[in-house]
Amino acid sequence: MGRLIIVSNRVPSPRERSQPAGGLAVGLKDALREGESLWFGWSGKQVQLHGGDPVPRLDRVDNVTYATIDLTPQQYEGFYQNFSNGILWPLFHYRVGLMNYSRTDWETYLAVNAMFARTLLPLLRPDDVIWVHDYHLFPLGQALRDLGVRCRIGFFLHIPFPPWSLVRALPGADLLLEDMQSYDLVGVQTAEDAENLNQALRVNGLPERGQAFPIGIDPDEFRAQAEKSMKGPEVARLEGSLRGASLVLGVDRLDYSKGLPERFRGYEAFLARYPEHRGKVTFLQVAPISRGSVEEYRQLRRQLDELTGRINGAYSEFDWTPIRYITRPLPREVLAGFYRRSEAALITPLRDGMNLVAKEYVAAQDPANPGVLILSHFAGAAPEMEEGILVNPYDPDEIADALHAALTMGLAERRTRWQALEREVSRTTAISWAADFMRALEAAPAACRT
Repeated sequence: MGRLIIVSNRVPSPRERSQPAGGLAVGLKDALREGESLWFGWSGKQVQLHGGDPVPRLDRVDNVTYATIDLTPQQYEGFYQNFSNGILWPLFHYRVGLMNYSRTDWETYLAVNAMFARTLLPLLRPDDVIWVHDYHLFPLGQALRDLGVRCRIGFFLHIPFPPWSLVRALPGADLLLEDMQSYDLVGVQTAEDAENLNQALRVNGLPERGQAFPIGIDPDEFRAQAEKSMKGPEVARLEGSLRGASLVLGVDRLDYSKGLPERFRGYEAFLARYPEHRGKVTFLQVAPISRGSVEEYRQLRRQLDELTGRINGAYSEFDWTPIRYITRPLPREVLAGFYRRSEAALITPLRDGMNLVAKEYVAAQDPANPGVLILSHFAGAAPEMEEGILVNPYDPDEIADALHAALTMGLAERRTRWQALEREVSRTTAISWAADFMRALEAAPAACRT
């Protein structure tokens, strides 16, 4: 096997290259340790180019070469903001009504993928194995094949794949499915996603390509981080501020797919239905702002600000506030300690590819006194984590009942549930995910390379 070539929209920042803090960099950490590797993608910078394609900048860290290119403001707007995040993201999260299609953006999306292929081509060797990641780069495999690349190419989608009845709302969806035939293997997060993808391919008369490879975390590393963080000043400050109250924790990017308004309404219903908990529990929601320039995200933030104000106004006492709501990121190591300190995690996405926060929460727990995971049925992790309390995020009363059950659950039941969850989190890890995908890619038929 030749080099492993990773292609993603964004490449880890220089700080993350030696010590990855999360996301794809953690998942690929072990895969990148074996032999020589190259990671190619956008630098995150916008520059105005004057003719021609950008020239990749190369930076080597240990055995990995990071190759980054810049985008022009026009490419960033059409490819990244408008098409990838303004059309594909809502569509693949089952929010068709938020799509705002423009043929110009579609053409920019295709053009940027073709530019990625052209700038990557000179860096490739015949025996390389290429692994393309996520919805920004659906057409990249075909763009590489058009340039004569015949090495193995795999693709992994980190977000859900909806049924064809929804995907067909995208003009050109059939063309994207045809482009995906260029990949020797297409990985998705869940069996449902794989069936949806393969159904879409069958309907369009195309061979099936999809297989499920659920992604995980490094539970040992995260557990150690949580144990260390419990001794740190941030957890001590949190503990002091709670004054003996139980802690319910939510951690999500500020995104409409995460079910945050529904979660807040569920907590409001909990306070109304179970008044015995008032003054004895605090809900901390950490929701760092993302895509703050997009109107839908600004509206979501306003909605959450109003819900927080309404709930705190209705239920606060002079010495107790029911909701704490933070829109700035907290360091991962601090969050690990907060996970371990909390009595329950409230994770209620309306649709999620996997949701690694749920797995991090389980890994962070104290085996002697674990907290309770409350998880949406619509998280990709839900089929693996049925020993949590699974809820429908659209039903605030169901969330309320789940919170009451979690906060009154006996130690024996909490341990039993956590032990089953911990076994699953330890079985399906970031390392096993990458290894399973690469083995399947090696075994894939060579039809696309003839």
